Amino acid sequence: MRLLELYQSTDPLVTALWVAGGFALLCWILSLITKEYSWVDRLWSITPPLFAVHFAAYAGFDDARLNLMAALTLLWGVRLTYNFARKGGYKPGGEDYRWEEIQGKIGQAWFQVLNATFLAPFQNYLLLLIVVPSYAAYRAAGVPLNGLDYAAAAAFILFLIGETVADEQQWRFQTAKYAAIARGERPEQPFLTEGLFRYSRHPNFFCEQAMWWTYYVFSIAAGAGRLNWTIIGAVLLTLLFQGSTWLTEKISLRKYPDYAAYQRTTSRLMPWFPR
Repeated sequence: MRLLELYQSTDPLVTALWVAGGFALLCWILSLITKEYSWVDRLWSITPPLFAVHFAAYAGFDDARLNLMAALTLLWGVRLTYNFARKGGYKPGGEDYRWEEIQGKIGQAWFQVLNATFLAPFQNYLLLLIVVPSYAAYRAAGVPLNGLDYAAAAAFILFLIGETVADEQQWRFQTAKYAAIARGERPEQPFLTEGLFRYSRHPNFFCEQAMWWTYYVFSIAAGAGRLNWTIIGAVLLTLLFQGSTWLTEKISLRKYPDYAAYQRTTSRLMPWFPR
C-alpha cells in the first residue's frame, strides 16, 4: 500500500527515470554475465509502451490524448516485438552483428567503456526520452484533442504501415536468400533492391525515425509549444540512426562490392525516385 502511495505521489517522470536506470543497470549486468551486448535490443520494443501506459495511468486513463498516444505506442511495440522475435533476437546468441564489428575496431577494453556508457545506460534512457512527449501531454491533461492530434495519429499509423511492409519485404527476401544458400545455390541478388527498397536503402529506418517525430507533435498539440524540451528524444534517436546506418552500410559495402552501385542510384533514408 505504501509503495502504491509513493508511486502515486511521485512525479511520473521521476518514476520513469528511476525505472530506466534500473533497466540500464540490468542490461549492463547481464552483458557482463553472458558476454552478449544486445540486451537493450531485447527491451527496445517493450519499455516505450510501458512508459507510455505509465504516463496515461497517472492521469487515470481519463485523458484522450494520453490514451491515444499509449495505444499507438502499444501497436508499435507489438509489431516490433514480433519482427524481432521471428529473427531470433530473443534467443541466446541473438546479438546485433555490428557490436562484433565495433569490438574488433576499438578493442575489448574500450568496448567495455562503450558498454558501460552507451550500450546500457544511454540507450535505455533514450527509450524513455522518445516517449516523454507523453509527459508533456500529462502536464497538459484535459486539453481536448484537436486537428494536430489527428494528423499526428494518421502520420504515425502511415509510418507504422510503411515499416511493417519494409520489414516484411526484407524478411521474405532474406528467408528466400538463405534457403537458396542452404540448397547450395547462389542467390541472384545478395541484398534487397525491390519494393520499398527501390526508393530508399533503409525504408524501415526512415519510418522508425519518422514515427517518433510525429509522436513529438502530440506535445505541440497539447500546448507545450512548437519547440519544447521533449524534442530531445526524436533528435537523439535520429543521431543514433545516422551512426548505425553508416556502420550498416560500411559492412554491406565490404561484403557486397555491388552495393556501391545501389548507393549511387537509391536514396539513403528519405524515400525518393531512383536515379
